[in-house]
Amino acid sequence: MARPRMFDEERALDAAMRTFWANGYEATSTQDLCDATGLGRSSIYNTFRSKHDLFTRALARYMDAMTTRQLDILDDPERAPLDRIRALFAAVIDDELGNRADGRSPGCLTVNTTVELAGRDAEAAAMLERDTARRLAALRAVLEAGQAGGEIAAARSAESLARFINAVIGGMRVSGQGGADRAALESIAETAVEALLP
Repeated sequence: MARPRMFDEERALDAAMRTFWANGYEATSTQDLCDATGLGRSSIYNTFRSKHDLFTRALARYMDAMTTRQLDILDDPERAPLDRIRALFAAVIDDELGNRADGRSPGCLTVNTTVELAGRDAEAAAMLERDTARRLAALRAVLEAGQAGGEIAAARSAESLARFINAVIGGMRVSGQGGADRAALESIAETAVEALLP
């Protein structure tokens, strides 16, 4: 009879996620994961099969939490479309500053993974594509509503604007990693919002 697991798998997954987020996939060793989770190597490999399996599960957990939070903002019927975009930028800025250590943030695990692995890890690339598609669809719907109501410029397609907003957010995440302060991040967000105005 198999012995029951004597640890909280969800807590271990969160600890691994934070470690990959801070260090990246390649720079995270199995020992780093043992230290972060408090588990031995055998427990990690018996539960998660491999470092890559643990990483993809951690990435999925991160994307689900982060994207769900962003979609909740974008789907808020109490706010006008442009206010939803502003609220999304504000949430990104708060995330960047709230996760800061030594004046820098860890950025976004999806952005970090795109840079590190998307070109050479098919599984990670597919996960990132699905996550991006979810966010772009939500952005597109808000932008279309804003264009229909006249508060967002209609000179460009909602698809193009959605990709622009998504790229701005990625740039804000990288800027946060580089140490950009609140004023700098807010300036980026304000410039992006102004670009949407008719």
